Formats: sequence, structure tokens, C-alpha cells
Amino acid sequence: MKELEDIIKTKTDIALAKKTVLNISLTNVNFKDSISHVLKSFDISIEQFNVLRILRGQHGKPTNLQDIQDRMVSKMSNTTRLVDKLILKGFVERFICEDNRRKVEIFITKKGLEALQSIDPKVLLVETELTAALSIEELTTLNTLLTKLRK
Repeated sequence: MKELEDIIKTKTDIALAKKTVLNISLTNVNFKDSISHVLKSFDISIEQFNVLRILRGQHGKPTNLQDIQDRMVSKMSNTTRLVDKLILKGFVERFICEDNRRKVEIFITKKGLEALQSIDPKVLLVETELTAALSIEELTTLNTLLTKLRK
């Protein structure tokens, strides 16, 4: 890792770095709160919604807990607990592979797909409202810059 002196040249750089991190953090909280509010009416969390979208992306093929965990937005999520809750709602099924009893296969159910069909338009509306202040060009630039920060 670079030494602090190599990265930061002035007090202005320090202040701008702090302001940027704070702004991104506040925006993240705002976005999560808005999306959580929509998902609350469907009795699911953002993390459960993420699991459902991951499973839908499998197009009917099974996946396992590790693959879901690897693709989660929040790596701190307890994937086993999330899947268990989705099973109780009837959105997900879990099967133990008969050939290898240690292998657990997870599928999204028809009910889970139907739930996503109801949820997706409402989440899309909130996402669109949250980003409406920016032009397409600004959104493209913002996405490029945020991706650059994560590398």
C-alpha cells in the first residue's frame, strides 16, 4: 500500500477524500432505506431479494450456498439463514444431491419467480426515482468512477 504522503498532497486532498467517502456512505444508506421500504410490503429484506435474483439468474439450474454467497452484494450476509427464510416463504427449495449427500442444490420456485415479477417493477421505479437527478451521461460517468474506486 502506498504511503499516505504519496497519496495525499494537501489538506484539501484529505478533506475531499473524507467528503467523498462520507457522501458515498450517506447515499448508500439512502438508497438501501428506499429499496428496503418497498421490499417491506413484500416481507423480504434486500439480502433475500438479492438471493432471489441470483437464483432467477440460474435459469432453472441448481446452485449451492457457496455460489450464492460469492455473488451476494453484501458478503457479510448469512446465506444459510437467508435461504432458510426464503424456503419458509415458499420462494426457494433446497435438495440434497442423492449422489453426493454433502452437495446441497438450491432452486427458485414458481412462487419465488412470481414474487419477483411483482417486486421488480416497484424496485425499478424507486431506482429510477433515486437516480432521476442525473442525466444518462452523468449516470454512465458515475458508474465508471464507482467501478474504478472498487478496483
